[in-house]
Amino acid sequence: MKSHNYLYILLFSALIAGGCKVSKDIAKPADAVPVAFRGAQTADTVSVATLGLKEFISEPDIQKLIDTALMKNYDLQLAVKNIEASELLFKQSRLGNLPAINLQVTANSSRPSDNSLNGLSASQFLKTSHIEDYNANLGLSWEADIWGKIRSQKQAALATYLQTAEVKKAVQTRIVANVAQGYYQLLMMDAQLAIAKKNLALNDSTLNIIHMQFDAGQVTSLAIQQAEAQQLVAAQLIPQLEQNITLQENALRILTGQLPGAVERLSSLEKTKVPVHLSAGLPSAMVSRRPDVKSAELSLAVANAKVGVSKASLYPSLSITASGGLNAFKASNWFNVPASLFGVVGGGITQPIFQRKQLKTQYELAKIDREKVVIQFRQSVLNAVGEVSDELVKIEKLKSQYDISVKRVGTLQQAVKNANLLFKNGMATYLEVITAQSNSLQSELELASIKTAQLSASVELYRSLGGGI
Repeated sequence: MKSHNYLYILLFSALIAGGCKVSKDIAKPADAVPVAFRGAQTADTVSVATLGLKEFISEPDIQKLIDTALMKNYDLQLAVKNIEASELLFKQSRLGNLPAINLQVTANSSRPSDNSLNGLSASQFLKTSHIEDYNANLGLSWEADIWGKIRSQKQAALATYLQTAEVKKAVQTRIVANVAQGYYQLLMMDAQLAIAKKNLALNDSTLNIIHMQFDAGQVTSLAIQQAEAQQLVAAQLIPQLEQNITLQENALRILTGQLPGAVERLSSLEKTKVPVHLSAGLPSAMVSRRPDVKSAELSLAVANAKVGVSKASLYPSLSITASGGLNAFKASNWFNVPASLFGVVGGGITQPIFQRKQLKTQYELAKIDREKVVIQFRQSVLNAVGEVSDELVKIEKLKSQYDISVKRVGTLQQAVKNANLLFKNGMATYLEVITAQSNSLQSELELASIKTAQLSASVELYRSLGGGI
């Protein structure tokens, strides 16, 4: 009776001590996040990342491509499978406090030596030369979570599961940004192709006039050669741009999980509007939204849990075992209840001795790994803040460049008109016409590139702030 009381006391003590935690968690460093982004307006408190995806990107063509990518992109599908695998492991870890139960049914028959103790006993008492044993029992084993080891394992599994979800979000935001930027690149190439064709037609007209002047003896063959060279510059751009358009279409189709092919475009670069008044909000809001930063924060939770597990392994563990069932040495008596019933219960405390140095080393390594995770968290925040700051300055300076480029294009287009008019009336040379046309071509191509860079910068700012989830 006393032994039963001791066992109950031991079990009760284990349940009380189950709330103990032998290691102290490290919180995420609060000083890793700055007060504001460089280049942001001090009044910015609401982030553009709070806008819904369809609210931020309103072009139907891009929305359709993004929807297809989110459904068919293979990187995203792999991320979903990783979530499913991690979820299974997490569900398994939630059963860590439950006892292990095993059912065992055995039947044995042995023929001991007549000169052995078992043989003599069987012959004398059982009047048989065979010994049979029939057993059916349920076995139970349970480890008391005295030092919080199982609880730490659950925390690690939960954080790992949440990490896979954040990885999926990070893949999604990158896909959204890449699809939008890839589409804007296509619009830019379409615009540049139209510019090149228009300039080629203008060069043809100029070359025809120079041929007429050459026939009239007003210019030399050098004028024709210079005009033809300028015409070939514009002509060379056309197959180059057509090639780039095809490659970009293929890349965009593959990104959306489709075979290479043409991409439907109903809009144009000229009609696409660059977003204005893009606010970055506060860095603290970015940290709470951005998936890679949240994943780094969850890594710290995993590291804390691993330190707890390794520290708990240094302390004694309490195990409770019990088994019960039916046992008989004759098959006819196997299920004779209650005569065949038996039960065993026991408890034991295990303290590692010779493995303590190894366990101590694992504990120290876990603490070092946790310190590395803290550094990685700081690094992820630093990189995220840097990306946002970079996009803010890009948006600001690209706007200035675009305004200047618009004026330059207008000036050079007027210069081409004036040069052609003067050339037809013999008041300008063919070199002045060719130079004006060359400068106008380059300025229009550059203007299309700058506007595309503006659109890409706005999308990248949206992504770097955690938008697109």
